[in-house]
Amino acid sequence: MKLSMQVFCAWALLAAASSAAMAADPAASAGQVERGRYLIRVSGCNDCHTPNYGRRNGQVDEKLWLTGDALGWSGPWGTTYATNLRLLLAGMSERQWLQHARSMQPRPPMPWFNVRAMSDADLKAIYAFTRALGAAGAPVPAYVPPGSKPMGPVVRFPQ
Repeated sequence: MKLSMQVFCAWALLAAASSAAMAADPAASAGQVERGRYLIRVSGCNDCHTPNYGRRNGQVDEKLWLTGDALGWSGPWGTTYATNLRLLLAGMSERQWLQHARSMQPRPPMPWFNVRAMSDADLKAIYAFTRALGAAGAPVPAYVPPGSKPMGPVVRFPQ
C-alpha cells in the first residue's frame, strides 16, 4: 500500500508539472514546445524581444524571454520597440497568430519577411512555446513618430 501511494504521488507530481507547462495550450505537445524553444533561440527572436539578451551573451533566464524591451530602435521611420510577444500571443488563438505572422509588416528593424518565410509548423511551434512560457512582463513603450524625441535609450540608425 505504501509503495502504491508513493507511485501515485510521483505520478501526480509528474502530471501536475507537465500540465503546468502545457496549461496555456493543452493541444501543444512537449515536442512542439521544445521545437519552439529551439526556433526562438536560433532565429534571433530573443536578440530584440528579450531585455539584455545580447549584452549578456544569451545568458538570460528563460522566464524573461520574449517580454519585450524598452530599448528603442530609431531611424527615418521614427522609434520602435520590440513587442512583448508573451502578452501579444497570450491574447491570440493559434489561428490568429498564423494570420498575424503572415500579414504583419511592422516598422524596422523587425525582419517580418523572415517570419513570413517560416512554415506553418514552425510558427505553430513558436506559438506553443511562447504560450507555454505564459503571459509576463509589461507592454513596451509606444511607437514614437519621426521628429519626436523618444524617452530612454535608443539604437540610432543612419537617417
